[in-house]
Amino acid sequence: MKKQALIIGGTTGMGRATAERLLKEGTEVIIIGRANKNLEKTEAALTALGSVKTVALDLSNLTEVQEFSNGLKELFPNLKYLVNAAGYFNPIPFLEHTEADYDIYHNFNKAFFFITQAVSNIMKENGGGSIVNIGSMWAKQSVKATPSSAYSMAKAGIHAFTQQLAMELAEYNIRVNAVSPAVVVTPIYGAFIEEDKIEETLQGFNEFHPIGRVGRPDDIAKTITFLLSDESSWVTGAIWDIDGGVMAGRN
Repeated sequence: MKKQALIIGGTTGMGRATAERLLKEGTEVIIIGRANKNLEKTEAALTALGSVKTVALDLSNLTEVQEFSNGLKELFPNLKYLVNAAGYFNPIPFLEHTEADYDIYHNFNKAFFFITQAVSNIMKENGGGSIVNIGSMWAKQSVKATPSSAYSMAKAGIHAFTQQLAMELAEYNIRVNAVSPAVVVTPIYGAFIEEDKIEETLQGFNEFHPIGRVGRPDDIAKTITFLLSDESSWVTGAIWDIDGGVMAGRN
């Protein structure tokens, strides 16, 4: 029976790169995304790589999230992997933040919490599994040029969530880890940079990273798939800096 992987936020960026790698390994992939053209295009493009399904879900709508979670076992009974990859990033000074700005970030965490709970119950019944959350360098270190109080607060919550679940779920053979990227070229920056200028704009952050370049989605996906796999069977509760050396220091 094929292993199943659920990727929340797998239509672009790190989530999609992870989906591609898992499909090539023979894993059946289920991608959750917003009901838009990206979801349709992703399913069409990735079908060539393997068995992929897409689910349209508004993560900010708790009723939708709960309905999806309640029906998850019936739809996808063989879940072995979960990747919480959905995200949003729009730097706003703390003194200008509104409640709506705050809610965008923390609604993601609420959705992750309850979907992860449902998935973990399936994994428990199946004898185990592996979960990887996408955290952020911004949860560990502030960058004045990108004021991100609500985003950083939410991502720090993801890091704490990762370690707490690692402790609670270990007895069920469920491992829980996280990656903590720095600047990676993905559409997440589209909230404040024109889509066709993201690549060019982010090149200005190359020297921010000691390794001399910004990251690419596959840089992160390689580590995510390793952490999901049995190759990392003695790793749980880890938050890995996949950041071109940013947390080590500055040029």
